[in-house]
Amino acid sequence: MMKHRAIDYVLLVVGLLVVWQICHELVGEYALTSPLATFAYAAKELGDAHFWNNAGASALALLYALIIAMVGGLAIGLALGLNRLAGDVADPMLITLFSVPKVTLYPVILLVFGLGLSAKVAFGALHGIFPVAIFTLNGIRKINPIYVKASRSLNLSRSRTIFTVLLPAALPEIVSGLRVGFAATILGTLIGEMFAATEGLGFMLIKAIDENNVELLMSLTLFLFLVAATANGILLAIDHRLHRRSAAAA
Repeated sequence: MMKHRAIDYVLLVVGLLVVWQICHELVGEYALTSPLATFAYAAKELGDAHFWNNAGASALALLYALIIAMVGGLAIGLALGLNRLAGDVADPMLITLFSVPKVTLYPVILLVFGLGLSAKVAFGALHGIFPVAIFTLNGIRKINPIYVKASRSLNLSRSRTIFTVLLPAALPEIVSGLRVGFAATILGTLIGEMFAATEGLGFMLIKAIDENNVELLMSLTLFLFLVAATANGILLAIDHRLHRRSAAAA
């Protein structure tokens, strides 16, 4: 099975490269560089200290945004999941807020946090906190009530019930939320860098667009895609394993 999956991934990559090359032939190098030229330019960028300075700035902002989004989303989802009435009321509100385009709130973010690291972190966390909270809330609400009754019969404290019963039982849903929240946080952080920063990969992207530097634009896009796809693949594998284990236990 693993062999067939690896073959599928290889075929997918080859297919994407073929489509990429065809699009390059159709629109020309001034609109889309070829895969070979993009990989060559990306290799050159990886040896440039300026690139790694910007990558480090993006990584720092992303780390702070992820911590806020994950911890905040878990706390909100857990608090609402433990109170059924509050959860029923807040669930549609969270979904509505998650569906609102966050770009509309960007002027408010700039007014509150100004330009720089804080604005990038806030905008990234704003994207990631809602999916984590929604998935955590639904995970807590789906827990079999017999688990809670068993914890009460054992006279477990509220904190021990949360950390030894509720969170482990809801872990598959929580990991799904973390995976979606991770992708959303990356997007929010990059958008924040494009409009409210003087460093970072998002700043390099918007600068490449302004200068019509197609090679740099495609190289950065390729780098970000590979990083996001790798992280998402790892989280997806963990997600699938936890869901299979949960289904087997059920």
